[in-house]
Amino acid sequence: MKKYIHYLANRFGYQILKFDDPGVFSKHMKASYSQAGEDLIVKYIFDALGNQKPTYLDIGAHHPYYLSNTALFYLNGSRGINIEPDPNLFVNINNHRKFDINLNVGVSNQIGELDFYLISSSTLNTFSKEEAERYVKEGDYKIEKIQKINVTTLKNIIDEYSDGKFPDFLSLDAEGVDELIIREIDFQNNFPMVICVETISFSTSGRGKKNTLLVNYLSDNGYLVYADTNINTIFVRKDVWER
Repeated sequence: MKKYIHYLANRFGYQILKFDDPGVFSKHMKASYSQAGEDLIVKYIFDALGNQKPTYLDIGAHHPYYLSNTALFYLNGSRGINIEPDPNLFVNINNHRKFDINLNVGVSNQIGELDFYLISSSTLNTFSKEEAERYVKEGDYKIEKIQKINVTTLKNIIDEYSDGKFPDFLSLDAEGVDELIIREIDFQNNFPMVICVETISFSTSGRGKKNTLLVNYLSDNGYLVYADTNINTIFVRKDVWER
């Protein structure tokens, strides 16, 4: 195998590396924990802005590392707040992200208690009855349980756990209630520098529809679309980026 790789390197004029030296790979390797490399894009933005350790608010955290948009930052020394309403998923997050603030609640536009739909694929858990029923119709999924979960507001979380200042980075994957949460942000006085939010509807056929209303809403409130992975859109404050 090594001879074949060296042959290709010579054949196409690439620099020959010492493949038995793991340092060659570790030096240039970029690890990603996100679904489609979103964390690396966000890291590039913050590096360009001179912020090596951005704070974060991860709503719909799901797992401490798997499909996480904030794990890379946590491992680099950043700290933030993880929100996960599923009690079972929360245990794992709380055990592995001990230096973060971890909250087993949902986020809504009011304080209270809401029905939380636990789906056979936990990545699809949602507070939206409409979304839960659509998952059942769309694919081979079922609603395994409906559980009452405490919910609080975005403002309460920021005031109580972030000294009233919105963290630098908002990662949002709340399955059906993303737009409701986004509309709770005070874009005039207290907002994140970078937002990564799911902007396509769930589809097993690859025919998900883009939430152009959400994209336009953020654009109208001072953000530019920096990148889009089809699943998620990454926004950065226009006045900060175009400095």
